[in-house]
Amino acid sequence: MQKVLTIVGPTAIGKTSFGIECAKAFNGEIISGDSIQIYKGLDIGSGKATKEELNECKHHLIDIKNPDENYSVKQFQDKARQLIEDISCRGKLPIIVGGTGLYIKACLFDFEFFEEEEEDNQYEEFTNQELYNMLMEKDPRALDKIHVNNRKRLVRALNIYEKHKIGISEIKDSQEHKCLYDSLIIGLTCSRENLYKKIDSRVDQMMEDGLINEIKNLLDTGIDFSNQSMTGIGYKEFKAYFDKEKTLEECVNDVKTNSHHFAKRQYTYFKNQLNVEWFEDKSKAYKRVEQWI
Repeated sequence: MQKVLTIVGPTAIGKTSFGIECAKAFNGEIISGDSIQIYKGLDIGSGKATKEELNECKHHLIDIKNPDENYSVKQFQDKARQLIEDISCRGKLPIIVGGTGLYIKACLFDFEFFEEEEEDNQYEEFTNQELYNMLMEKDPRALDKIHVNNRKRLVRALNIYEKHKIGISEIKDSQEHKCLYDSLIIGLTCSRENLYKKIDSRVDQMMEDGLINEIKNLLDTGIDFSNQSMTGIGYKEFKAYFDKEKTLEECVNDVKTNSHHFAKRQYTYFKNQLNVEWFEDKSKAYKRVEQWI
């Protein structure tokens, strides 16, 4: 079974620098597990590694998409698994670094995803209740987790049934939710108070580094806040500033607040969904990796 080192943790905790340290020490290459760092031009707000850091070791899945393109968890799963195979075959250690929990779980575990249909109008004439009733006939167990008013998920479940002739609930049942690799998952952490200070300091640094100019440049090229790339924290909050609905200071405070809430959600996901070994002391985390290697 292939070894895969995975480094997770909340935003601003220091995953990037620790990942680079491990890659240099253990002959590794880094696979970014971040849903925004894939986009070209979204550097400052995404906390992307600097050019100097990127040159310290080989990085993958950074700057692979234009900011007007969409990206799915299925695409990440496929590409990340290909990279794990390639890196391992070359005698190196694949190291996944990131804070997008679903991406990481999708890569490491036996989850099957289906690409969204680009255009499907066969259900546009039906009401939500009618869609709900249709799904009740085809895959009633799917409705345990889909509300009648969640039209998008109702249509997706119906599309999957029509295309694959099997319900989404049956597909989930067939998956054992087992890890496909010999993976050590290291979680970096600190006290909540210190984390919020780190987050706020990082946001302030982003502003000093020119985040507003970065966003303005993106908008000048035709990108807008409806693009998937601009829905991440650190970008979406500034729509109100460019629309002259809020002051710059208010938007910066929104970034900080949303980042605090996001960090809480990251902790919840990692603790409930992944078998993470948590460390406040990075030297102890490093020793644990050393033992595992």
